[in-house]
Amino acid sequence: MHIHPHRLALHNEVHARPPEPLQAPVGVSHWVMWLGESEKAQARAHLRELLEDHHQAVDASASHVRADLGAFRLRWEMHTEFVSVTIMRPLDVAQWQPGAPLPTARDVVPQRWLASLPGQCLCAMHVTALHDSDEVLARGVRTSLQESSLSGASVTDGQAVVLADFALQADGHTQTLVLVRDLSPRRLGRLVQRLLEIETYRMAALMGLPVARESAVWLSRSETELADLAASIRSASVDDESELLDRLTRLAAEVESHYARTHSRFSASSAYFDLVRQRIEDLAEQRLDGTQTIKDFMDRRLSPAMNTCAWAMRRQQSLSERISRTSNLLRTRVEIEQQESNQALLHTMNQRQGLQLKLQSTVEGLSIAAITYYMTGLVGYVAKGAKSLGWPLDPELSMAAAVPLIALGMWWFLRRLHAKLTLH
Repeated sequence: MHIHPHRLALHNEVHARPPEPLQAPVGVSHWVMWLGESEKAQARAHLRELLEDHHQAVDASASHVRADLGAFRLRWEMHTEFVSVTIMRPLDVAQWQPGAPLPTARDVVPQRWLASLPGQCLCAMHVTALHDSDEVLARGVRTSLQESSLSGASVTDGQAVVLADFALQADGHTQTLVLVRDLSPRRLGRLVQRLLEIETYRMAALMGLPVARESAVWLSRSETELADLAASIRSASVDDESELLDRLTRLAAEVESHYARTHSRFSASSAYFDLVRQRIEDLAEQRLDGTQTIKDFMDRRLSPAMNTCAWAMRRQQSLSERISRTSNLLRTRVEIEQQESNQALLHTMNQRQGLQLKLQSTVEGLSIAAITYYMTGLVGYVAKGAKSLGWPLDPELSMAAAVPLIALGMWWFLRRLHAKLTLH
């Protein structure tokens, strides 16, 4: 049996990036590093450095790595545009004192290695998962959240509560609190993974917003130029049309070039936004009294940004279509003027052809007369020679009698020649 070369990879795709089982209390720190193409190899080398320091095996081609490094567990994932690093560690709740800094998984990571992560940090997040009975520590985490933007809900059929404010803390990370009532380690792992993905894809989706804002300025300038061109076309003379068509062609090329540069970013933002909404739906939120849900927060804060990106994309398409219509109108105008010019030229040619035919007829008449004259002269020479041999008619009378016959014969010959040329 011949096995398809992609069968194993496609089969394992449904098992890729499984959630990590987590047992509360646990701290999770998560970073997303935005990478260029040249930095992906650096990211793999950076991971290999950490694993080799902990005597772990390294797969240089892997896009998903899970490793237990003793004090913490590592989860490393290579995506199309970024790499995510997730650190998990159990928390010793008994040793935490109120007022002390909140324990995080970041505290146990080699700081030199963490500070040298390749790429640009797009997302940094702490998730603290506690038992619902750990009221003191939960209160400490809760006080670090901003009440003005606090979002939360009861999730997974009321077996856990999630609280987040999506605001940057003093250490540059966002903080999310999960209060576990009755969740198995696997279900808690899936819940935490959804929360990490919501924050990751939220930030990735927003990467299209700066592009949309820059496009708005450029689109306004291009639309103004198109309006000026349309006004100029309406009042332009024939001599101006070539310059207007050149300007319109250059504007169309600029619009298509800009569309090609930004379309992939807007499409990616739309795809990331769809993932955010899907992950929020997977949470199965139930509203808490006095607290907006995560879905409400995203609808109010993220949806306008995504609408801006979608509006920029629609505006680009509309501008491209308007330029195409204007170009067609200008080309139609030029073609009509060319047709009118061609018609005038054909009319002039027809007139010249008529004159040529008349002149040709005149020349043919003169030709008949000239040929008749010369042929009559030949007949005169023949008649004079025949007179000496006994020809009974006078040579001049013979010439006079031959004139109508020669003229009629030449006229008939030319008519036959014209008829043959017309048929061919």
